[in-house]
Amino acid sequence: MTARTADARAALPPALAAALEGYEQALREERDLSGHTVRGYVTDAVWLLDHLARRGGTTVGDLDLAALRSWLAQGRTRGASRATTARRAAAARSFTAWLRRSGATAEDVGLRLVSPRAHRTLPDVLAPDQARAVVESTAGADDPVGLRDAVVLELLYASGIRVSELVGLDVDDVDRGRRLLRVLGKGRKERSVPYGAPAELALDAWLVRGRPALATVESGPALLLGLRGRRLDAREARRTVHTAVAATPGAPDVGPHGLRHSAATHVLEGGADLRSVQELLGHASLATTQIYTHVTVERLRAVHAQAHPRA
Repeated sequence: MTARTADARAALPPALAAALEGYEQALREERDLSGHTVRGYVTDAVWLLDHLARRGGTTVGDLDLAALRSWLAQGRTRGASRATTARRAAAARSFTAWLRRSGATAEDVGLRLVSPRAHRTLPDVLAPDQARAVVESTAGADDPVGLRDAVVLELLYASGIRVSELVGLDVDDVDRGRRLLRVLGKGRKERSVPYGAPAELALDAWLVRGRPALATVESGPALLLGLRGRRLDAREARRTVHTAVAATPGAPDVGPHGLRHSAATHVLEGGADLRSVQELLGHASLATTQIYTHVTVERLRAVHAQAHPRA
């Protein structure tokens, strides 16, 4: 939270400040959200309540549809994008829904709040040959860090898991007999994700020759380790991906999530159905997965335009 947001929070009337405190506690304890997500929701709630207070409101009972709409409109006049406005509206609806559930208000005034749809930008993806070059960029490495980086690249692309899920893996989460990863995703939902033969080779080399060289008493059960023997940090995993991508001619500048997008797109292009890809990625909603069908269509259009004699 920025100093400016902290100041706005400190200046809220007591009743509004108390409601915000209860909302933040509910987000942390009831919904099992990440710290980053909680901060985002709370920051938006701070500025909503700051706007309410400036309109003369002193309790959450003063929050009505007009206040919600004027808050969003104020943001638009100050240059907020459609995506930012849509995010703020979603945050406002989350807050008003909690107010109703907790009994702080008699109705959920956010139910009637309509916000603009955010323009959905298609994610950058690697072409199959670029993805192959990225994951094979550490081929031949025999030092512990090189062996670990090979596993990072292979598993991210082979399984499509998030970088947070990757660094959270323990050794026992790898079922090498069936080539499955036990992954703990968003909302602490567990799923099994398959990986292929190249990733298995990279894992074998890491577990036999790489991990033992870096392991210390502080390593615990972590599958991937940093130079000091502790669990690999997500930032280091991101650096590994960016370095490999930067060394691949013509590849778009993508990070671990770009490998995830690429894996999903390539699996769909290979004939997988959308439901299977949804399970693979751990998406709660099929609508989230459907963006990859747009990526595939765009690529098919580009291929058609380049190769078809009547394009």
